[in-house]
Amino acid sequence: MKRILVSLLALAAALTLARAGELLPIERQVAEAIKVPGVTVVHFWATWCSNCKAEFANGGWRDFVGANPEVNFIFITAWDVKPGAPVLAQYGLAAQKNFRSFQHPNASRLDGEKLESFLGLPMTWLPTTWVFRDGRLRYALNYGEVDFPMLQQLVGDARDKAKWNHP
Repeated sequence: MKRILVSLLALAAALTLARAGELLPIERQVAEAIKVPGVTVVHFWATWCSNCKAEFANGGWRDFVGANPEVNFIFITAWDVKPGAPVLAQYGLAAQKNFRSFQHPNASRLDGEKLESFLGLPMTWLPTTWVFRDGRLRYALNYGEVDFPMLQQLVGDARDKAKWNHP
């Protein structure tokens, strides 16, 4: 119960900050990046996370990014003191024109200290993957490894304006 209350308070604080325009610089950068027309995938990961590493196996993310050149990809290394960019480059993610990576400034993994929301959205597990279109969240995979065929379906659905013709 206490953990739920702490999570709700953290979410409320993050939403208040977001409404007040007091986003962290990284959040402002990502908020601007997801506003571009089309689909943007935002993926949170860490170098120490075994589930995150499993997503890179057999070219996982590298192949997915390459197969979707019209989709923008943003990887955010979170809860991690180790820089993520060199690890992403080892997995073949860095040079793609549709790929950007960021290091979240709060590297703590400790409860009560670690990043628990981003852009006012809960971020409580790694890996976490969000699919946006035209700046609006369409799908959130907040727990566990990505299944790439399923993610491809979500990206396709987000791209299809007929499925999202309501505000």
